[in-house]
Amino acid sequence: MPNHFTLVEMAARIRSGKLSAVELVEAHLRQIERHNPRVNAFVTVFADQARAEALRADEQLKRGGELGPLHGVPVTVKDSFDIAGFGTTCGSKFLGLLPARRDSAAVRRLRHAGAIVLGKTNTPEFLAAYETDNHITGRTNNPWDLERTPGGSSGGESAAIAAYMSAGGIGSDGGGSIRVPAHFTGICGLKPTPGRVSAAGHVPEMNHPGGLMGVAGPMARTAADVRLLFSVLAGWDFEDPFSAPVPLRRPDLAGIRAGVMEQFAQVPVQPAIREAIRRAAGALESIGIPTEEFRAEGIERAPNLWGFFFGELPARRTKDFIAGREADVHWTGTEALGKALKQPEPSGLQVLECFAERDRMRAGLLRRMEQCPVLLLPVCGVPAFRHRERRWPTPEKPIGLFEAMMPATAFNLLGLPGVAIPFGMTEDGLPVGIQLVGRPWEEEVLLEVAVRLEEARGPFPGPAGY
Repeated sequence: MPNHFTLVEMAARIRSGKLSAVELVEAHLRQIERHNPRVNAFVTVFADQARAEALRADEQLKRGGELGPLHGVPVTVKDSFDIAGFGTTCGSKFLGLLPARRDSAAVRRLRHAGAIVLGKTNTPEFLAAYETDNHITGRTNNPWDLERTPGGSSGGESAAIAAYMSAGGIGSDGGGSIRVPAHFTGICGLKPTPGRVSAAGHVPEMNHPGGLMGVAGPMARTAADVRLLFSVLAGWDFEDPFSAPVPLRRPDLAGIRAGVMEQFAQVPVQPAIREAIRRAAGALESIGIPTEEFRAEGIERAPNLWGFFFGELPARRTKDFIAGREADVHWTGTEALGKALKQPEPSGLQVLECFAERDRMRAGLLRRMEQCPVLLLPVCGVPAFRHRERRWPTPEKPIGLFEAMMPATAFNLLGLPGVAIPFGMTEDGLPVGIQLVGRPWEEEVLLEVAVRLEEARGPFPGPAGY
């Protein structure tokens, strides 16, 4: 089936004339019609518009001339990015009441590269949970096991891609929201350095201070696909306050070493997670990248500081926003709100002190990464969990949601790029991802390592029945 090709293969086949954009779009729309009723990944499907764009793409190919790198390839967009003429709801009845006046920067760049937008994908309310569910679209299910979550907040995006309803697309990550869904659904996702991919036109706005942690980034089934999407999306944009004019560069892996963390600090992980890290470390050695143990010394408090900036700092603003309408808010929008509101209201001095601690922590880590510019560690302490499950056993002790997500949230706080790729399976047949973390602005190095690891691993299966 043409929708089972990788995104890179789709682009190449269209350009060579072996596959038409119309055929490819129709294959994806049939897949959506067949499987979306039970996966529930989509908020909106632009079927008629996608068909019309596919016709134009095929006509343009016949005429000849310059084509974009994604010419005729169907993609999807997380429903936190503006698309002109449609509301951006972020899973909330309170948002998206007016249609966006223009496309977000990421959507503009995808379209400019020739991509065809199939639809917008589901999120938790306010993008505030690791499960994708809300009062508008309802619950999104993991294609590998419908009783489990695909994660959040880019859960609809990851589910659509994993179920071959999309070739790839754009998500956002403020606390693991690209990498965790990728890990849960057996796909790949990149959290870039803040400002490397423009987040202009994202809801909520990624400005200070949240934009220090939240980013826009590509998701697809392979690291090679993610690399292609990144090459389209990356670039300076004056509308993004974190944007920097960093050009695409050729990665140099000569002499590179990788630091290996089987867990974050003293927080244990489940055995399948640890086994995937060990297998990936062996694969790194096999492709000529030496590894050594790397400890979380000096960054142990990073998840706690992330919790302050992501949870405590905006909590009272969220409380005021929903005041008098609490009954209309879905549980995914307020799951962490009560805990955050129990803390004293942050003072200006406390905010400055937390920023200073974060900066010292980041500098110390980057000093250590001069010797190991790539880190290998888990994405999360557990594989995809059952809907609303919040505590899990490990050989050492049970862990909760906050602890399980520490390997992801720490690097949101510190502003380092990270890529997730699948690298194992649990005994129950669920995918297990690994995370590669790099130094700021070195996404090309991370993606090159990820592609080589992917080649050493071999093809990764998709969920059965799709």
